[in-house]
Amino acid sequence: MATAHSRTAARLMLSPAVILLLLWMIVPLGMTLYFSFLRYNLLMPGMETFVGFENYYYFINQPAFWSALSNTLILVLGVLCITVVGGILLALLLDQPFWGQGIVRVLVIAPFFVMPTVSALVWKNMFMNPVNGIFAHIAKSLGLQPFDFLSHAPLASIILIVAWQWLPFATLILLTALQSLDREQQEAAEMDGAGWMQRFVYLTVPHLTRSITVVILIQTIFLLSVFAEILVTTNGGPGTASTNLTYLVYAQSLLNYDVGGGSAGGIIAVILANIVAIFLMRMIGKNLEA
Repeated sequence: MATAHSRTAARLMLSPAVILLLLWMIVPLGMTLYFSFLRYNLLMPGMETFVGFENYYYFINQPAFWSALSNTLILVLGVLCITVVGGILLALLLDQPFWGQGIVRVLVIAPFFVMPTVSALVWKNMFMNPVNGIFAHIAKSLGLQPFDFLSHAPLASIILIVAWQWLPFATLILLTALQSLDREQQEAAEMDGAGWMQRFVYLTVPHLTRSITVVILIQTIFLLSVFAEILVTTNGGPGTASTNLTYLVYAQSLLNYDVGGGSAGGIIAVILANIVAIFLMRMIGKNLEA
């Protein structure tokens, strides 16, 4: 009886937070869905008309959509490759005993706490500036012509900036998993004549598989909505070379004043994100069962 009362009390105490969370998610989503069926232009207030799925048709069939979709996928895959591979290497390095290990770990994790807008500005003005940037000075010292990263390789530049932000997160998760690896098993394999590569492939990588899948899932959900780095550095250009779905929705809604079209794009982006999340969750479920 006491257990039933305690469960009821716990549910009552949790209910305000749950209701607030649902309202916080459902109300904006419902309004976005409603606006996506209207011809709603900010320059013509009071002239809203119901158009059905016309906004969806227009958004999907515009040339920038397929470019933005491919850029989104390339951005996600590029950042995942860098952060997973780099995270494993950094985790292996930080797992070794050396002087000042604690300080180095804090410095490695620090970029994750920098705001995306700030980090994008730092990379744009201090590193990638073709005149006064650090990369330009290095190129000049080597007798080479400075390279304008944001103009000639905009998407690759954004991938580098975003990967720099997310690399500490992957490193932290993988380092935590690496520290739970059975040392006696490694020592036994070493005594049996297994080299460091064999120990890495057959012991370390299988042990890190679950952590890698968690890193991929969490990062993918956030990487599908990268926006601040693009806005600060390239504004989606040149042309649509660095435009992803999130920036395309922003441009449609606030630069073209087309709230209906932007809302339709937002719903399409949510659907695609959920498809990717469900696919990754199934992959993780199969991996955990194995």
